[in-house]
Amino acid sequence: MARTLDPPRRPRPPRRSRPPHRSRPAPGTARPGRRTRPAAGRQHHAGPLTYVLLAVAAVVSLFPLYWNVVAASHTGERVVEAPAPLLPGSRLLENLTFAWNQVDMGEALVNTTIVASLVAASTVLFSTLAGFAFAKLPFRGRGLLLSLVVATMTIPPQLSVIPLYRIITDLGWVDQLQSVVLPSLVAAFGVFFMRQYLVEALPVELVEAARMDGAHSLRIIWHVVFPVARPAMAVLGMLVFVQAWNDFFWPFIALTPDGSPTLQVALAGLGAGNHSVDHAIVLTGALISTMPLLLVFAFLGKHIVGGITAGAVKS
Repeated sequence: MARTLDPPRRPRPPRRSRPPHRSRPAPGTARPGRRTRPAAGRQHHAGPLTYVLLAVAAVVSLFPLYWNVVAASHTGERVVEAPAPLLPGSRLLENLTFAWNQVDMGEALVNTTIVASLVAASTVLFSTLAGFAFAKLPFRGRGLLLSLVVATMTIPPQLSVIPLYRIITDLGWVDQLQSVVLPSLVAAFGVFFMRQYLVEALPVELVEAARMDGAHSLRIIWHVVFPVARPAMAVLGMLVFVQAWNDFFWPFIALTPDGSPTLQVALAGLGAGNHSVDHAIVLTGALISTMPLLLVFAFLGKHIVGGITAGAVKS
């Protein structure tokens, strides 16, 4: 009987050597050669360069205010001399008293507070209502009306001075505070600002759910729109208040220093002498007009920033 030959066996491939056993890293440590993501909630500490840049920015920002205080504590002749003084003098209280009494700074401060508060409150209210209408209420001609509102921002305010002055003259409002308040009850910038904010921050589902629950328009605005728009309202109110406080062009035309002036109008007649202007007294009046704004930011800055942070939406 013939013997069959077995087929040749294929050679086995050599076994690969196993790498040495690596111990697992301890919890919380990163593996070598891999990028790690920062853990959630971990605080990132700024480096020394960041603090140096912040310190330089703070010094540059505060130097004009510091030099205003320095100039208000010297005489007018010393302020205009070269080199300018860099250290406080001894005439601060004397200059403050003279500037306060020369143009009745107390009445001007009260008038400016009334004008700025009314203008800021009315602008925030009307801009929020108009911004909500442009953002969430469907009606014919919405895009055209919004374009017209934005287009008014390109018109220089100097073009409306003559017709506006004729209107307040016919109404008998010359040298009265309402001549400054009423033309500034609403601003196109405020309407556009609130519209852009409410488009993203206010979901349409909230408005529709409120309507399905039987809420009327005023209740929707009070309970839905205002809480959502509160951060933007705070920012807009702050911007408008500062702008109205520092406004000079139209109040200088509508008001007079001898009647019911605002601070900026009162400063226009401050420090004027027979043949020269005392720059130290003028800078002292500027310091007086700046201090209320600094106090407002000091007391309300945290609330404004907190409102902006509370309105942030995490995607």
